[in-house]
Amino acid sequence: MKIGEISRQASIPVETVRYYEKIGLLPEPDRTASGYRSYRQAHLDRLLFIKRCRSLDMAQDEIRELIRLAENPEADCSGVDALLARHLNHVRERRRELASLEETLETLQKACSEGRTVRECGILGGLATELDDLDTSDKHNHVPGTHGQGHG
Repeated sequence: MKIGEISRQASIPVETVRYYEKIGLLPEPDRTASGYRSYRQAHLDRLLFIKRCRSLDMAQDEIRELIRLAENPEADCSGVDALLARHLNHVRERRRELASLEETLETLQKACSEGRTVRECGILGGLATELDDLDTSDKHNHVPGTHGQGHG
């Protein structure tokens, strides 16, 4: 099947399919005589596996490790369990951080009352002073779908 077809079947954009190939999560497909990519069922199965992992907010390195572990089906599954445990701990840490973020945003929202100008806005003033108080030494990276170094 061509890239457009596998993209539709997996509900993954063509650009993402190419990206997964580029970073090695998806094996490169054979090419037709005219140079088109020719995907097999195994490629679709891998794309769907990656998609499921991404829906669980797993990072690329975690997915790569799961793929590596899956390639040895007779091995002990303790590596899979350990990876999932690390990911679960990371999710729990993120939940704590999001709860703290929610409290901060609620506090900022209370700083503004109706009928004020932007210059008098308590939210903007609070943001200006809050920025000075933020701990920028935190090495976590909590953009959805990513993980800081050393965090599973």
